[in-house]
Amino acid sequence: MTQMEQARKGIITAEMEFVAKQEQINIETLRQAIARGEIIIPKNNKHQLNPVMGVGKGLKVKVNANIGTSTDTADIDFEIQKAVAAVEAGADAIMDLSTGGNLVEVRRAVMDAVSVVIGTVPIYQAVVNTIQKEQALVKLDSEYLFDVLEEQAEEGVDFFTIHSGINLQSIDRLRKQGRITDVVSRGGSFLTTWMIANNRENPFYEQFDRVCAIARKHDVTLSLGDGLRPGSLADATDRAQIEELLTLGELTEEAWKQDVQIMVEGPGHVPLNEIRTNIELQKSVCANAPFYVLGPLVTDVAPGYDHITSAIGGALAAWAGADFLCYVTPSEHLKLPDIEEVREGVIASRIAAHAADIAKGLPGAKEWDLEMSKARKALNWEKQFELALDPVKARRLRKAGLPHEETVCSMCGEFCAIKLVNESLGTK
Repeated sequence: MTQMEQARKGIITAEMEFVAKQEQINIETLRQAIARGEIIIPKNNKHQLNPVMGVGKGLKVKVNANIGTSTDTADIDFEIQKAVAAVEAGADAIMDLSTGGNLVEVRRAVMDAVSVVIGTVPIYQAVVNTIQKEQALVKLDSEYLFDVLEEQAEEGVDFFTIHSGINLQSIDRLRKQGRITDVVSRGGSFLTTWMIANNRENPFYEQFDRVCAIARKHDVTLSLGDGLRPGSLADATDRAQIEELLTLGELTEEAWKQDVQIMVEGPGHVPLNEIRTNIELQKSVCANAPFYVLGPLVTDVAPGYDHITSAIGGALAAWAGADFLCYVTPSEHLKLPDIEEVREGVIASRIAAHAADIAKGLPGAKEWDLEMSKARKALNWEKQFELALDPVKARRLRKAGLPHEETVCSMCGEFCAIKLVNESLGTK
């Protein structure tokens, strides 16, 4: 049985107990939210996870890190190192987005290397293998899509991104209105190309019941992908995006009828003033299903710094109700990220997530910051490193600027405000 089915039958699973303890939430409140679809616990029934995580209403905002090979760089060891670095930096989940080399070997190696939640985009494997065999994406056999879903589910993948909301009607809407950046989702572009070339409907939309049947069998969470997410501010919240969102709302309810856990993916590039509207619209249309957002990036003109543009948008989105942030690295739009860029992306998204947790008043969020403030007043550097979101960088920077008097830092030196006032007031 899926977590949702068990919750609906009044069963409290070991995973629910763990999440309730971690989140400091009443177990019955959690069970009811899972039964309604407002909270998910992504965990394939064949995957041993440590720890499991909950995503959704009233829980801490979670962070996902993307790794994966490309046609230019297909080094399995490198991807393992990135996955490990992401988890060490605090990522709650890893998505393998590989498109180069032996995709099955990469995925299995990553799953062996880390014990967190694992997600994939199955159409990547289906398309890459089809091109290798048939030399053309458009020759993809729709039945093969479902074979790949079953294969990955059997391996223990915890969640799939399924672009089931993009269909012939939404493509027609896109054509009529026009866009600056058209389709920037890789999975969305694969399906758009295939549908237009074959004049056929999206199999994931047309046969969504089959998708749900596979997901239900293995308790794979479906992450309903936004194939028409905006790739530029100019395209944000347009008719094509909303057309797809309306379809995703309908599919969410269809999945829930089969006790399948769902989260819905959201935009992309969105100006600050439209972020709250996007989150509230999704929550309304999709009946409060958990919302998983890429960023959103709040400006298009910062290549090399898009971990910052996405953290700004991610903080606002999470405060408005987004539940799961997909990290963006400094190399977004430029190249495949290296290990350090993966770390920076995870940390930036964790900052955004924690800022939102504080704003929402979640248990333990504000208290963490309070403990840091106390350590700063006491000039207790070891405690500050212990509490730091990135202890490695904090310790390195402190050491690089270490003054002769080790109780203060090189920013103020002997004029340290905290030290002076502590001595004047007789406080510590």
